[in-house]
Amino acid sequence: MKTVKLGSSDLQVSEVCLGSMTWGNQNTQDEAFAQIDYALERGINFIDTAEMYAVPPSKETSGLTETYIGNWIATNKSRRDEFVLATKIAGVGIPWIRDGGKIDGDAIRQAVDGSLRRLQTDYIDLYQLHWPNRMSPHFSKHWPGQVDPTDTDIEQERAGLLEILQALDEMMQAGKIRHIGLSDDTPWGISEYLRLAELHDLPKMVSIQNEFSLLHLKDWPYLIENCVFNDVAYLPWSPLAGGALSGKYANGAKPAGCRWTMQQRNGIFRDTAHSHEAIAAYKEVADQHDLSLVQLSLAWVYQLAGVTSTIIGATSMEQLAEDLDAYSVALSAEVLADIDGVIKRFPQPF
Repeated sequence: MKTVKLGSSDLQVSEVCLGSMTWGNQNTQDEAFAQIDYALERGINFIDTAEMYAVPPSKETSGLTETYIGNWIATNKSRRDEFVLATKIAGVGIPWIRDGGKIDGDAIRQAVDGSLRRLQTDYIDLYQLHWPNRMSPHFSKHWPGQVDPTDTDIEQERAGLLEILQALDEMMQAGKIRHIGLSDDTPWGISEYLRLAELHDLPKMVSIQNEFSLLHLKDWPYLIENCVFNDVAYLPWSPLAGGALSGKYANGAKPAGCRWTMQQRNGIFRDTAHSHEAIAAYKEVADQHDLSLVQLSLAWVYQLAGVTSTIIGATSMEQLAEDLDAYSVALSAEVLADIDGVIKRFPQPF
Protein backbone atom coordinates (compact mmCIF):
# COMPACT_ATOMS: atom_id res chain seq x y z
CA MET A 1 0.00 0.00 0.00
CA LYS A 2 1.26 3.47 -0.90
CA THR A 3 2.05 6.05 1.74
CA VAL A 4 1.57 9.78 1.28
CA LYS A 5 2.55 12.89 3.20
CA LEU A 6 -0.03 13.99 5.77
CA GLY A 7 -0.59 17.58 4.67
CA SER A 8 2.19 19.95 5.71
CA SER A 9 3.47 17.53 8.38
CA ASP A 10 6.52 15.28 8.15
CA LEU A 11 4.37 12.16 8.58
CA GLN A 12 3.94 9.52 5.89
CA VAL A 13 0.61 7.70 6.19
CA SER A 14 -0.96 4.83 4.30
CA GLU A 15 -3.73 5.77 1.88
CA VAL A 16 -6.13 3.77 4.04
CA CYS A 17 -6.53 4.50 7.75
CA LEU A 18 -7.91 2.00 10.27
CA GLY A 19 -10.84 3.46 12.18
CA SER A 20 -11.66 2.07 15.61
CA MET A 21 -14.94 3.49 16.86
CA THR A 22 -16.69 0.10 17.21
CA TRP A 23 -14.02 -1.29 19.54
CA GLY A 24 -15.52 -1.51 23.00
CA ASN A 25 -19.10 -1.78 21.78
CA GLN A 26 -19.52 -4.01 18.72
CA ASN A 27 -15.99 -5.40 19.03
CA THR A 28 -14.11 -6.95 21.94
CA GLN A 29 -10.51 -6.22 22.85
CA ASP A 30 -9.37 -9.48 21.22
CA GLU A 31 -11.16 -8.51 18.02
CA ALA A 32 -9.56 -5.06 18.14
CA PHE A 33 -6.14 -6.66 18.54
CA ALA A 34 -6.82 -8.93 15.55
CA GLN A 35 -7.83 -5.94 13.40
CA ILE A 36 -4.70 -4.01 14.33
CA ASP A 37 -2.44 -6.99 13.57
CA TYR A 38 -4.14 -7.67 10.25
CA ALA A 39 -4.12 -4.03 9.17
CA LEU A 40 -0.41 -3.68 9.91
CA GLU A 41 0.27 -6.86 7.91
CA ARG A 42 -1.64 -5.36 4.98
CA GLY A 43 0.44 -2.18 4.97
CA ILE A 44 -1.76 0.13 7.07
CA ASN A 45 0.35 2.45 9.23
CA PHE A 46 -2.38 4.89 10.31
CA ILE A 47 -4.90 4.29 13.15
CA ASP A 48 -7.60 6.76 14.16
CA THR A 49 -9.51 6.87 17.45
CA ALA A 50 -11.08 9.37 19.87
CA GLU A 51 -11.47 9.90 23.59
CA MET A 52 -15.28 9.52 23.36
CA TYR A 53 -15.22 6.14 21.57
CA ALA A 54 -16.78 3.52 21.48
CA VAL A 55 -19.74 4.56 19.31
CA PRO A 56 -22.66 4.90 19.82
CA PRO A 57 -21.23 6.90 22.73
CA SER A 58 -22.12 6.09 26.31
CA LYS A 59 -20.71 6.83 29.73
CA GLU A 60 -19.90 3.13 30.19
CA THR A 61 -17.81 2.81 27.01
CA SER A 62 -16.26 6.29 26.93
CA GLY A 63 -12.48 5.94 26.54
CA LEU A 64 -12.66 2.18 26.09
CA THR A 65 -11.42 2.23 22.48
CA GLU A 66 -8.30 4.16 23.47
CA THR A 67 -7.82 1.70 26.34
CA TYR A 68 -7.92 -1.25 23.92
CA ILE A 69 -5.34 0.41 21.68
CA GLY A 70 -3.22 1.22 24.73
CA ASN A 71 -3.33 -2.40 25.83
CA TRP A 72 -2.16 -3.46 22.35
CA ILE A 73 0.70 -0.96 22.56
CA ALA A 74 1.65 -2.22 26.02
CA THR A 75 1.71 -5.78 24.67
CA ASN A 76 3.74 -4.74 21.60
CA LYS A 77 6.02 -2.03 22.98
CA SER A 78 8.63 -2.38 20.24
CA ARG A 79 6.04 -1.70 17.54
CA ARG A 80 4.79 1.75 18.59
CA ASP A 81 6.81 3.48 15.87
CA GLU A 82 5.29 1.28 13.14
CA PHE A 83 2.15 3.40 12.89
CA VAL A 84 0.83 6.93 13.07
CA LEU A 85 -1.66 7.23 15.94
CA ALA A 86 -4.42 9.82 15.75
CA THR A 87 -7.00 10.66 18.39
CA LYS A 88 -9.54 13.42 19.03
CA ILE A 89 -10.78 15.61 21.86
CA ALA A 90 -14.57 15.58 22.22
CA GLY A 91 -16.45 18.82 21.62
CA VAL A 92 -19.33 20.33 23.51
CA GLY A 93 -22.36 18.24 24.39
CA ILE A 94 -21.11 14.93 25.86
CA PRO A 95 -22.25 15.23 29.50
CA TRP A 96 -19.92 12.57 30.93
CA ILE A 97 -16.83 14.15 29.34
CA ARG A 98 -15.83 17.31 31.23
CA ASP A 99 -19.52 17.99 31.97
CA GLY A 100 -20.24 18.50 28.28
CA GLY A 101 -18.10 21.63 28.14
CA LYS A 102 -16.56 23.25 25.09
CA ILE A 103 -13.02 22.79 23.85
CA ASP A 104 -10.71 25.32 25.48
CA GLY A 105 -7.19 25.41 26.88
CA ASP A 106 -7.98 23.57 30.10
CA ALA A 107 -10.03 20.93 28.28
CA ILE A 108 -7.14 20.26 25.89
CA ARG A 109 -4.64 19.84 28.71
CA GLN A 110 -6.95 17.40 30.53
CA ALA A 111 -7.91 15.50 27.40
CA VAL A 112 -4.37 15.05 26.10
CA ASP A 113 -3.17 13.65 29.40
CA GLY A 114 -6.19 11.36 29.61
CA SER A 115 -5.64 10.01 26.11
CA LEU A 116 -1.93 9.47 26.72
CA ARG A 117 -2.75 7.52 29.86
CA ARG A 118 -5.33 5.31 28.17
CA LEU A 119 -3.20 4.82 25.05
CA GLN A 120 -0.15 3.95 27.18
CA THR A 121 2.13 6.00 24.94
CA ASP A 122 4.38 9.01 25.42
CA TYR A 123 3.13 10.88 22.35
CA ILE A 124 0.19 11.24 19.98
CA ASP A 125 1.14 11.69 16.34
CA LEU A 126 -2.00 13.57 15.29
CA TYR A 127 -4.30 15.29 17.78
CA GLN A 128 -7.63 16.44 16.36
CA LEU A 129 -10.60 18.56 17.45
CA HIS A 130 -13.58 16.21 17.08
CA TRP A 131 -16.04 18.99 16.18
CA PRO A 132 -16.11 22.79 16.55
CA ASN A 133 -17.50 24.64 19.54
CA ARG A 134 -19.82 26.59 17.23
CA MET A 135 -22.76 24.89 15.54
CA SER A 136 -21.53 23.45 12.25
CA PRO A 137 -23.32 21.96 9.23
CA HIS A 138 -22.46 18.33 9.91
CA PHE A 139 -24.47 15.28 10.99
CA SER A 140 -27.43 16.19 8.75
CA LYS A 141 -27.37 19.89 9.66
CA HIS A 142 -26.22 20.96 6.18
CA TRP A 143 -29.75 21.68 4.88
CA PRO A 144 -30.89 25.34 4.66
CA GLY A 145 -32.19 26.66 7.95
CA GLN A 146 -30.45 24.07 10.14
CA VAL A 147 -27.49 26.29 11.07
CA ASP A 148 -27.65 30.08 11.20
CA PRO A 149 -24.12 31.55 10.93
CA THR A 150 -25.40 34.98 11.93
CA ASP A 151 -25.97 33.58 15.43
CA THR A 152 -22.21 33.20 15.95
CA ASP A 153 -20.28 35.89 17.80
CA ILE A 154 -17.35 35.87 15.41
CA GLU A 155 -14.90 37.73 17.64
CA GLN A 156 -15.65 35.41 20.53
CA GLU A 157 -15.22 32.46 18.19
CA ARG A 158 -11.86 33.75 16.97
CA ALA A 159 -10.68 34.26 20.55
CA GLY A 160 -11.65 30.66 21.31
CA LEU A 161 -9.78 29.35 18.27
CA LEU A 162 -6.67 31.26 19.32
CA GLU A 163 -6.84 29.86 22.86
CA ILE A 164 -7.16 26.36 21.40
CA LEU A 165 -4.12 26.84 19.16
CA GLN A 166 -2.08 28.21 22.06
CA ALA A 167 -2.94 25.20 24.24
CA LEU A 168 -2.15 22.78 21.39
CA ASP A 169 1.19 24.55 20.91
CA GLU A 170 1.88 24.07 24.63
CA MET A 171 1.19 20.33 24.26
CA MET A 172 3.48 20.15 21.22
CA GLN A 173 6.27 21.99 23.02
CA ALA A 174 5.92 19.45 25.85
CA GLY A 175 6.34 16.61 23.34
CA LYS A 176 2.90 15.16 24.07
CA ILE A 177 1.53 15.63 20.56
CA ARG A 178 3.36 15.94 17.23
CA HIS A 179 0.80 17.45 14.87
CA ILE A 180 -2.73 18.84 15.01
CA GLY A 181 -5.82 18.50 12.87
CA LEU A 182 -9.54 19.15 12.57
CA SER A 183 -12.64 17.00 12.30
CA ASP A 184 -16.17 17.86 11.20
CA ASP A 185 -15.24 21.43 10.36
CA THR A 186 -15.78 23.77 7.40
CA PRO A 187 -13.73 25.76 4.87
CA TRP A 188 -13.96 28.78 7.19
CA GLY A 189 -12.68 26.69 10.10
CA ILE A 190 -9.69 25.49 8.10
CA SER A 191 -8.84 28.95 6.80
CA GLU A 192 -9.27 30.71 10.13
CA TYR A 193 -7.06 28.28 12.01
CA LEU A 194 -4.39 28.65 9.31
CA ARG A 195 -4.67 32.45 9.42
CA LEU A 196 -4.36 32.56 13.20
CA ALA A 197 -1.42 30.16 13.14
CA GLU A 198 0.45 32.36 10.69
CA LEU A 199 -0.46 35.58 12.48
CA HIS A 200 0.62 34.34 15.92
CA ASP A 201 3.43 31.94 14.92
CA LEU A 202 1.50 28.89 16.14
CA PRO A 203 1.25 25.32 14.77
CA LYS A 204 -0.73 24.73 11.56
CA MET A 205 -3.61 22.31 11.24
CA VAL A 206 -2.27 19.57 8.96
CA SER A 207 -5.46 17.59 8.33
CA ILE A 208 -9.23 17.45 8.51
CA GLN A 209 -11.50 14.41 8.68
CA ASN A 210 -15.09 14.81 7.54
CA GLU A 211 -17.86 12.44 6.52
CA PHE A 212 -17.63 11.75 2.77
CA SER A 213 -19.06 9.04 0.54
CA LEU A 214 -21.10 8.51 -2.61
CA LEU A 215 -24.13 9.35 -0.47
CA HIS A 216 -22.61 12.44 1.17
CA LEU A 217 -20.62 14.66 -1.20
CA LYS A 218 -21.03 18.09 0.38
CA ASP A 219 -17.25 18.62 0.73
CA TRP A 220 -16.74 18.36 -3.05
CA PRO A 221 -15.32 20.53 -4.45
CA TYR A 222 -15.09 23.55 -2.16
CA LEU A 223 -13.70 22.13 1.08
CA ILE A 224 -11.43 19.68 -0.74
CA GLU A 225 -10.08 22.51 -2.91
CA ASN A 226 -9.31 24.42 0.29
CA CYS A 227 -7.40 21.41 1.59
CA VAL A 228 -5.38 20.89 -1.59
CA PHE A 229 -4.40 24.55 -1.97
CA ASN A 230 -3.46 24.89 1.72
CA ASP A 231 -1.62 21.55 2.03
CA VAL A 232 -4.14 20.17 4.53
CA ALA A 233 -4.69 16.41 4.31
CA TYR A 234 -8.28 15.39 3.59
CA LEU A 235 -9.35 12.27 5.49
CA PRO A 236 -12.85 11.00 4.61
CA TRP A 237 -14.64 9.09 7.33
CA SER A 238 -17.64 6.78 6.83
CA PRO A 239 -16.90 6.13 3.13
CA LEU A 240 -19.60 3.44 3.24
CA ALA A 241 -22.14 5.85 4.79
CA GLY A 242 -22.30 4.05 8.11
CA GLY A 243 -22.46 0.67 6.34
CA ALA A 244 -25.37 1.66 4.07
CA LEU A 245 -23.19 1.31 0.96
CA SER A 246 -22.60 -2.34 1.75
CA GLY A 247 -26.21 -2.89 0.71
CA LYS A 248 -27.10 -4.61 3.98
CA TYR A 249 -30.05 -2.29 4.64
CA ALA A 250 -31.69 -2.90 1.24
CA ASN A 251 -35.45 -3.46 1.19
CA GLY A 252 -35.82 -2.28 4.77
CA ALA A 253 -33.51 -4.91 6.26
CA LYS A 254 -31.87 -4.14 9.61
CA PRO A 255 -29.62 -7.07 10.50
CA ALA A 256 -29.17 -7.75 14.20
CA GLY A 257 -26.21 -5.95 15.73
CA CYS A 258 -25.82 -3.47 12.89
CA ARG A 259 -25.49 0.24 13.55
CA TRP A 260 -28.97 1.18 12.35
CA THR A 261 -30.44 -1.03 15.08
CA MET A 262 -28.70 1.04 17.78
CA GLN A 263 -29.65 4.34 19.37
CA GLN A 264 -27.55 7.04 17.68
CA ARG A 265 -26.57 10.38 19.21
CA ASN A 266 -27.69 12.21 16.05
CA GLY A 267 -30.37 9.74 14.99
CA ILE A 268 -30.38 7.39 11.99
CA PHE A 269 -30.21 10.36 9.63
CA ARG A 270 -28.79 8.38 6.69
CA ASP A 271 -31.94 6.25 6.48
CA THR A 272 -33.96 8.17 3.87
CA ALA A 273 -35.98 7.22 0.80
CA HIS A 274 -33.45 8.94 -1.47
CA SER A 275 -30.58 7.07 0.21
CA HIS A 276 -32.20 3.72 -0.54
CA GLU A 277 -32.92 4.73 -4.14
CA ALA A 278 -29.31 5.88 -4.61
CA ILE A 279 -27.91 2.70 -3.03
CA ALA A 280 -30.03 0.58 -5.39
CA ALA A 281 -28.77 2.59 -8.37
CA TYR A 282 -25.13 2.20 -7.33
CA LYS A 283 -25.76 -1.52 -6.83
CA GLU A 284 -26.97 -1.74 -10.43
CA VAL A 285 -23.76 -0.10 -11.63
CA ALA A 286 -21.66 -2.46 -9.50
CA ASP A 287 -23.51 -5.51 -10.82
CA GLN A 288 -23.11 -4.37 -14.43
CA HIS A 289 -19.34 -4.19 -13.98
CA ASP A 290 -18.87 -7.35 -11.87
CA LEU A 291 -18.00 -5.43 -8.74
CA SER A 292 -19.41 -5.60 -5.24
CA LEU A 293 -21.14 -2.47 -3.96
CA VAL A 294 -18.42 -2.16 -1.30
CA GLN A 295 -15.66 -2.33 -3.93
CA LEU A 296 -17.36 0.29 -6.07
CA SER A 297 -18.05 2.68 -3.18
CA LEU A 298 -14.65 2.46 -1.51
CA ALA A 299 -12.56 2.44 -4.67
CA TRP A 300 -14.30 5.62 -5.81
CA VAL A 301 -13.39 7.43 -2.56
CA TYR A 302 -9.87 5.96 -2.35
CA GLN A 303 -9.03 7.23 -5.84
CA LEU A 304 -10.71 10.64 -5.79
CA ALA A 305 -8.37 13.56 -6.41
CA GLY A 306 -7.65 15.44 -3.19
CA VAL A 307 -8.23 12.49 -0.84
CA THR A 308 -5.17 11.77 1.32
CA SER A 309 -6.17 8.74 3.43
CA THR A 310 -9.61 7.18 3.82
CA ILE A 311 -10.76 6.08 7.28
CA ILE A 312 -12.44 2.68 7.19
CA GLY A 313 -14.08 0.71 9.98
CA ALA A 314 -15.22 -2.89 10.26
CA THR A 315 -16.91 -5.07 12.82
CA SER A 316 -15.60 -8.35 11.37
CA MET A 317 -12.36 -9.54 9.83
CA GLU A 318 -14.27 -10.42 6.65
CA GLN A 319 -15.44 -6.83 6.32
CA LEU A 320 -11.96 -5.50 7.00
CA ALA A 321 -10.44 -7.77 4.34
CA GLU A 322 -13.04 -6.67 1.77
CA ASP A 323 -12.46 -3.00 2.59
CA LEU A 324 -8.71 -3.38 2.11
CA ASP A 325 -9.09 -5.48 -1.04
CA ALA A 326 -11.09 -2.63 -2.57
CA TYR A 327 -7.93 -0.50 -2.45
CA SER A 328 -6.57 -2.54 -5.37
CA VAL A 329 -9.71 -2.18 -7.51
CA ALA A 330 -9.21 0.07 -10.54
CA LEU A 331 -12.38 1.77 -11.77
CA SER A 332 -12.53 2.14 -15.55
CA ALA A 333 -13.66 5.29 -17.32
CA GLU A 334 -16.93 3.53 -18.11
CA VAL A 335 -17.55 2.68 -14.44
CA LEU A 336 -16.74 6.25 -13.41
CA ALA A 337 -19.15 7.60 -16.03
CA ASP A 338 -21.91 5.35 -14.74
CA ILE A 339 -21.20 6.46 -11.15
CA ASP A 340 -21.37 10.10 -12.29
CA GLY A 341 -24.78 9.40 -13.75
CA VAL A 342 -26.07 8.21 -10.38
CA ILE A 343 -24.47 11.17 -8.58
CA LYS A 344 -26.35 13.56 -10.83
CA ARG A 345 -29.62 11.79 -10.03
CA PHE A 346 -28.96 11.66 -6.29
CA PRO A 347 -26.48 14.43 -5.41
CA GLN A 348 -27.41 14.59 -1.72
CA PRO A 349 -29.50 11.62 -0.58
CA PHE A 350 -29.39 12.53 3.13
